[in-house]
Amino acid sequence: MAFRPALMPLRTEADDATLVGLGCAPFGNLFSAVDDDQCAATVSRAIQHGVRFFDTAPHYGAGESERRLGRALADVPRDRVCIATKVGRQILTDDERPASIGAVGASTGPDLSADGVLRSVEGSLRRLGTDRIDLLYLHDPMDVDEALRTAMPALDRLRAEGVVRAIGVGMVWPDPLTRFVRESDPDVVMIAGRTTLLDRTGESELLPAARARDVGVIAAGVFNSGILVDPIGTPYFDYRQAPADMQARARRMAQIAADAGVRLSDAAVRYALRLAGVDAVVVGARTPDEVDAFVASVAAEVPELLWDALARV
Repeated sequence: MAFRPALMPLRTEADDATLVGLGCAPFGNLFSAVDDDQCAATVSRAIQHGVRFFDTAPHYGAGESERRLGRALADVPRDRVCIATKVGRQILTDDERPASIGAVGASTGPDLSADGVLRSVEGSLRRLGTDRIDLLYLHDPMDVDEALRTAMPALDRLRAEGVVRAIGVGMVWPDPLTRFVRESDPDVVMIAGRTTLLDRTGESELLPAARARDVGVIAAGVFNSGILVDPIGTPYFDYRQAPADMQARARRMAQIAADAGVRLSDAAVRYALRLAGVDAVVVGARTPDEVDAFVASVAAEVPELLWDALARV
């Protein structure tokens, strides 16, 4: 896979042509509580595997994910890792450690103002314990017009001033994300859950638009919240119980993959990475074992004929 020039600011000395990132939403107690030591062990295992890109956000646990990631990376030379975080949502408190630790959703609402962007960055730098951010995303902006008018120019200025090395937008929905690609100047966009075996809506317009503008694309949510890991045990899509027909599709995919000697989770990761225009994948993990699993998925061999079989489900 060719490394897109737009992603060059995110490269470290350890990077190869495929960028693999650890998603740190679980560090904010997503679905279940974790502690500092568990998060540190998860980050340590990722680094042992050569993972150097870490993705977090103030929205994940009202700042807890950022704080825990910063603690876990405290003894790692800063130039050896790339840290991505996000702006656009206010967290519950400005304290370094909120009195009540929440999960994803613990925010007071969007803030797309230039001042809001700056306040968010200042808080992130404190919690992460760093003097710079490698990639700063605008996080799921619901009002695209306002974001293009206020937030993106603020991100442009932070990039020009060297506070951040690269800027981007991260969203679930491909149509508004395509607008950001065409109407602003991001280095990278992150599409969550829409370049997957179950939902391919990000492939028709977003990926071609990004290629045309030389914008890097990072795929997140490749498991669609769990259903593409275990359709029976974790039948969640977009953090909710998946509809019955989708659960049936995922179970059928799992059986087809198993018949070919492939885990469905391996196929889910490899599918995103094989798409033209997808430059990297970010997978969330809350334990060292989960890191082992997704790193193995990146290297998994998938028979070419399996892709056609899965596409027909």
